[in-house]
Amino acid sequence: MKQLLLGDEAIALGAINAGLSGVYAYPGTPSTEITEFIQTNKVARERGIHSRWCTNEKTAMEAALGMSYAGKRALVCMKHVGMNVCADAFVNSAITGVNGGLIVLAADDPSMHSSQNEQDSRFYGKFALIPVFEPSNQQEAYDMVASAFEMSESLKVPVLLRIVTRLAHSRAAVEVGELGVENALNPSTDQWVLLPGIARKKYVDLLEKQEAFQKASETSTYNKKESAGQKLGIVACGIGYNYVKENVGDNADILKVSQYPLSPKAIKAFAAEHESILVVEDGQPVVEETIAGMVGADYPIKGRLTGDLPRTGELTPDSVAKALGKPAGPAFDNAKNLAGRPPQLCQGCGHRDVYTALNQVLAEYPDYRVFGDIGCYTLGALPPFKALSSCVDMGASITMAKGAADAGLFPAVAIIGDSTFTHSGMTGLLDAVNDKSNITVVISDNLTTGMTGGQDSAGTNKFEAICLGLGVEPEHVRVVVPLPKNMPEITRILKEEIEYKGVSVIIPRRECIQTAARHARERAKEAKK
Repeated sequence: MKQLLLGDEAIALGAINAGLSGVYAYPGTPSTEITEFIQTNKVARERGIHSRWCTNEKTAMEAALGMSYAGKRALVCMKHVGMNVCADAFVNSAITGVNGGLIVLAADDPSMHSSQNEQDSRFYGKFALIPVFEPSNQQEAYDMVASAFEMSESLKVPVLLRIVTRLAHSRAAVEVGELGVENALNPSTDQWVLLPGIARKKYVDLLEKQEAFQKASETSTYNKKESAGQKLGIVACGIGYNYVKENVGDNADILKVSQYPLSPKAIKAFAAEHESILVVEDGQPVVEETIAGMVGADYPIKGRLTGDLPRTGELTPDSVAKALGKPAGPAFDNAKNLAGRPPQLCQGCGHRDVYTALNQVLAEYPDYRVFGDIGCYTLGALPPFKALSSCVDMGASITMAKGAADAGLFPAVAIIGDSTFTHSGMTGLLDAVNDKSNITVVISDNLTTGMTGGQDSAGTNKFEAICLGLGVEPEHVRVVVPLPKNMPEITRILKEEIEYKGVSVIIPRRECIQTAARHARERAKEAKK
């Protein structure tokens, strides 16, 4: 049976049909729809497949590893920067090994459509010395999930499944297979305690598996060679294969790569058959650099490092056409006379009132800085508010404000969202409390994870208790309702807490207008029944 599916949905359905018992994730574009699909899928609900959002990617990775330990198949999903958060558990999971199949899904975002960087998660697979799958289309995305689970269980290692934004968020017809059964509960009897003496032995075991990983890549149906007698050889990775085929059809010599590690045998043989190689990969030059090491410095290799393909941004059919010496497709410049429309906070959003109050109060302090964080409130850096001095990574607002205050900056204000606070902000607040830092922390609570579509926020209705538990003085944990009519109260409280020489927390709390509207529609629908 065929279904029209997003790449994310194909992965989710593939996991369910492959006997998934749990998905663990923190929402992050372009990976979010995988977990959302499983949460709403009828079969997943009937089976009781675990699908609740986690506090962050590290807790997700560790919980998935726990389910694997128990013998069941688990999927952990995140966007590429989430790999940085879960890296400790991820890398060590290659040493512990797995019991039930474990897939780590990393959704990379070339061109930074909604991200801070363009990092390529294939580096993490290479770093951890584990197999990596990279689908070129939605059908492969669906099929690879079952293949990855099977490899994970047969070789006793986690498997990284890497996709990119364009695949995650585009649709195609997918041939869907039968529903498989879940694994029975079967806790591991192996040693998972990574004391140095044990870890050293397990690391040797992992190294000994590398040959099996290589053989699996060499015989994989996802890797193939196409010959047309051309002098140029094209190594096409993942979605890049589609862009090559769109430009040259069958009239090219292509080595398609969708399963890693790269095979030195296949690469060297391919290079020997051609005068030069063009490497087409969406992301950083992972394969380009690796091939250069395999074939030697004198062999001509083209790609992102040589400028034949753009060094930054996602691949496009046109950029690949240019690298192949072909004319690009017709340019569409209908929008050339339109004014730019940068993203803005929604009209009526509570974050707007928070920034209005902040700007009003901080205007009295010539040396103030506001350290921002990751979320829709990051848009406060743009006009009309221009309120933020920094935004680096999840949770950095509080710790950067602390460091700046340690250096003597006053006032140092941190603004962080509710979901980001529980993701990575609590430990920074504890540091500030322990050091009695002179900072003011604003936890802008809109009762949801607004940036990624309104998922549940882990700390909803718990923030006062969390702050008190971390040691913030009760009289300096203040809650306000961000509305224009409350502006005098909000500005007064902000002024008082900025002047307090210690750690203070202000929690402006009002539901996101998008989720509020959705909840109102849901209530109206229920009332009609």
